[in-house]
Amino acid sequence: MKAKAEAQPASLDALKWFAVLLLLTLAIAGNMYYADSPMIYRVIGVVVLCVLAGLVFMLTSKGKQLANLAREARVEIRKVVWPTRPETTQTTLIVLAAVILVAFLLWLVDSLLSWIIKSLIY
Repeated sequence: MKAKAEAQPASLDALKWFAVLLLLTLAIAGNMYYADSPMIYRVIGVVVLCVLAGLVFMLTSKGKQLANLAREARVEIRKVVWPTRPETTQTTLIVLAAVILVAFLLWLVDSLLSWIIKSLIY
């Protein structure tokens, strides 16, 4: 059944995409046209038009693919085994120690090269 649904062309997708672009254009133009109005009204208008554009987008084939991807990603995230607090603390301390060690070694190399250059110049 899924293959059958994918095989059918999205006949109204172009019209839906036009509606999305029209809604977003209205949000931008309305915000500019009503520049003298209080900010809260303009924000509410832009948010409402963007939500409507998002709802229309979700009705397109690309929107349905995005929703399906989000569902699949959520399933995959639930499969992740997250580290415990002690593991996270231990890993953080190891990384911090490594960063401090590398910083110290780079400081030593920089100091040595600086000393060599100064002794050659003077």
